Amino acid sequence: MKAAVISGVGQVEVTTVDDPTPGRRQVVVDVSACGLCGTDLHILQGEFAPTLPVIPGHEFAGVVAEIGSDVTEVAVGDRVAVDPSLYCFECRYCRSGRNNLCERWGGIGVSTAGGAAEFAVAPVANCVKLPEHVRTEDAALIEPLSCAVRGYDVLRSQLASSVLIYGSGTMGLMMLELGKLTGAASIEVVDLNEERLATARQLGCTAVATSADELDRAGWDVVIDATGNARAIQDGLSRVAKGGTFLQFGVADYAARVEIDPYKIYNQEITITGSMAVLHSYERAADLFAAGVLDPEVFISDRLPLDDYAAALEQFKAGKGRKIQVLP
Repeated sequence: MKAAVISGVGQVEVTTVDDPTPGRRQVVVDVSACGLCGTDLHILQGEFAPTLPVIPGHEFAGVVAEIGSDVTEVAVGDRVAVDPSLYCFECRYCRSGRNNLCERWGGIGVSTAGGAAEFAVAPVANCVKLPEHVRTEDAALIEPLSCAVRGYDVLRSQLASSVLIYGSGTMGLMMLELGKLTGAASIEVVDLNEERLATARQLGCTAVATSADELDRAGWDVVIDATGNARAIQDGLSRVAKGGTFLQFGVADYAARVEIDPYKIYNQEITITGSMAVLHSYERAADLFAAGVLDPEVFISDRLPLDDYAAALEQFKAGKGRKIQVLP
């Protein structure tokens, strides 16, 4: 089969690899679409993936092409979206229900071959069947949405909160859409990319700006970083109101560093927290997606052939467009 392979730091190519074979509780998915994510860029620069080479792609959906000997939950021909998370179910974090902190955490497209290929293998337990009205290609958006759902699980948002989001890429926009569902009184978005800010405005945020200084508020109840950029994070930490919460949602480089003000955190009872990937949120995200919480035509800006995977990564890195998908 044809697949994109990250073979080394900064090295990616589309090549031919062996067709996958399912284990007894696995399925082979004929991939319909695979989304690109910031994690893929981190893998390209030598972070996250435990070993290289690896076939990336942890946001994907497709049609079941083959099933293992003990699979009864799905059949060949079923359309599915795939939760890429892989856990050991044995460590103290798994046993306490914090599987996303698993000591042996892995992911399809991170630690094992992913969906940037014609076919991908997944545990049947990770497959969610799609309702008829959901397009298979669009369902690749469920995985990033499930990360956003996890983010709001961490926030435990209260009604009528004021929310400030740094970044209006795919994840920032998803946090915007879910923020509206939580009953936020206002949601404002900061980004340097005017095109992406236009999409945030289109989705109905309260205000957009290229700097929080332009917004008419001294502090926000909830500040969410969806950039992973150290300068944005540093600025966001200074914008949290008394009793408020800062959520580190964007994935920063390993080397990124910011400063905190311990006295302010103590004196103003500020919470600084993080949200890591998916935890008990994939099925709920699939339900929300089926209910129409996101408009795929707004979120997906580019659908490119798998052969253009390297170019798609470069476009994503340059901040052009919103969600970019490759279609094997």
